[in-house]
Amino acid sequence: MHIVLVEPEIPYNTGNIARTCAATGTILHLVRPLGFSTDDRYLKRAGLDYWHLVDIRYHDSFQELLDSYPRNNFFFATTKGGKPYTSFCFPPDSFLVFGKETKGLPLALLKDNAERCMRIPMRKEARSLNLANAVAVILYEALRQQGFTGLETIGHSIEKIT
Repeated sequence: MHIVLVEPEIPYNTGNIARTCAATGTILHLVRPLGFSTDDRYLKRAGLDYWHLVDIRYHDSFQELLDSYPRNNFFFATTKGGKPYTSFCFPPDSFLVFGKETKGLPLALLKDNAERCMRIPMRKEARSLNLANAVAVILYEALRQQGFTGLETIGHSIEKIT
């Protein structure tokens, strides 16, 4: 699986998302411009000691990313999406695309891909979820659909803990 952050602005969110990608073996794509330096201490702290497990790829534009993966499926998370994320089937190697924290994805991109725009159901009074939470919710649904292939699904028994 692939997570795409288009022009992320908050280092804590990107660090938390990197940690989720590390835990799941998901490739993280960052589309410039970034709203922070990749040397940011808050970014590094949020990702803890998982950075060596993360495959991060940088792109100068979303079009550059699309051109690099012309045969893959792209799905777009937005509060403007017509269907809940649970109504989609996510094949392996799908790209789950998320926009910047303050504005989301560009409207033109959403219009061009309306049939692949998804939302996370929530109360109408709530504007949106935190970006890192939204990524985790949708990514884990995609991984569940794929049977959590390659991931440990059975934890340690209580006996091993004590």
